[in-house]
Amino acid sequence: MVHVFNYKDKNYIYDSGSGSLHECDKDTADYVKAKYEGGDNPSLSAEKIAEIEGDLEALKKEGLFLKGEINTYPLKSKEVKALCLHICHDCNLRCRYCFADEGAYHSAREFMSEDTAKSAIDFLLKNSGNRKVLEVDFFGGEPLMCLETIKNVVAYARAEGDKLGKKFLFTTTTNALLLDDDAIDFFNREMENVVLSLDGRKEVHDEVRKTVNGKGSFDLVIDKVKKFVRSRGDKSYYVRGTFTAKNTDFSKDVIFLAENGFDSISMEPVVTDIPDLKIDEDHLPAILDEYENLCDKYLEKYDKGEGFNFFHFNVDLEGGVCLQKKVSACGAGNEYFSVVPSGDIYPCHQFAGDKDFLMGNVFEGKLNQSTRDKFASSCLFTREMCDSCFAKFICSGGCAANNYHYNGDVNKPYEITCAMMKKRIECAMHSLAHKKSCK
Repeated sequence: MVHVFNYKDKNYIYDSGSGSLHECDKDTADYVKAKYEGGDNPSLSAEKIAEIEGDLEALKKEGLFLKGEINTYPLKSKEVKALCLHICHDCNLRCRYCFADEGAYHSAREFMSEDTAKSAIDFLLKNSGNRKVLEVDFFGGEPLMCLETIKNVVAYARAEGDKLGKKFLFTTTTNALLLDDDAIDFFNREMENVVLSLDGRKEVHDEVRKTVNGKGSFDLVIDKVKKFVRSRGDKSYYVRGTFTAKNTDFSKDVIFLAENGFDSISMEPVVTDIPDLKIDEDHLPAILDEYENLCDKYLEKYDKGEGFNFFHFNVDLEGGVCLQKKVSACGAGNEYFSVVPSGDIYPCHQFAGDKDFLMGNVFEGKLNQSTRDKFASSCLFTREMCDSCFAKFICSGGCAANNYHYNGDVNKPYEITCAMMKKRIECAMHSLAHKKSCK
């Protein structure tokens, strides 16, 4: 599949089969778009058309244009590789847009017992097969409300893993309200990655990320996040923001975070039905323009030697994950599961609490095979809407949970997310080309 797009005065041709990106002049872009995507035929001389066709033929011979796409279904492993442990179904914030019902997941506010958490580790080890590297994400609610439990579970997992020759990689997502020196030291020793929630400018953050008494939380967390990042060294972290209908100018929030010393940033669109926060089709034109605004500012920073890592502008067209992995979509419900405080198992954290997706319990050690088979069979090729999309081998068909919650089907991508994803990928490709031209 061929996708032709322009970014300002730059013209690009992307070949999804080979993963190749080609910068070209406008005449070539218009010609290729007309021939392969049904655009208007440009008025070109016979000599120009012959020149373009010659260039395209040379690319074909190198396997860089019109290369056949992979069309075989992935062979999915039955080995469990990762768990999301809901170590705490409670939170010390009351964020307005929280998909998890302000940490409670539409159930009782409760903590996961150490016994349950260790049983979850046992479940992962028992079902991991030949995998040597296992992943555990401590999630909530707010995980730091259960720091001592996390410490004990990490020690237990490492000890049990060593017995079987398996290595654990741990991550934590936190709102940073309880991020003190003890937590920072522990995270820097034990966590492969830490995700810190911060939405950007003070007025934006305080609008939605409220304390229990209804006040903004920005001033309570900003210095703690800065201190942690200064201490982190070369270890991985992300400052993760969320933008809503109230801040469709979110490029300002990303740049604000970058200029406050955070060099690894993610800014995600909100997932909510709250009327004044929800992103709908009417917001898309402004949001798509804003991604270009952000891309311009991102590259300005790069050119000044002030570059930072923005999650959605990362794309590896030369290496990265193999196509077999790309067509698999995510491993939710098959290789990856979430475990809530009771020990119940769900396909991922966004399905937690939905009894239609209850898959078992760590104390029983068994999984609902029909549900697992449903997720195992889901892949890029069961998502028919993706067939004609240039982004399919990069996006992998979107988030199964978002697809289900908005369209009632894990295999039916959510159109608004698709539109944003495609724009982000075009920006990422332009960024990649710009950076290569600067070397």
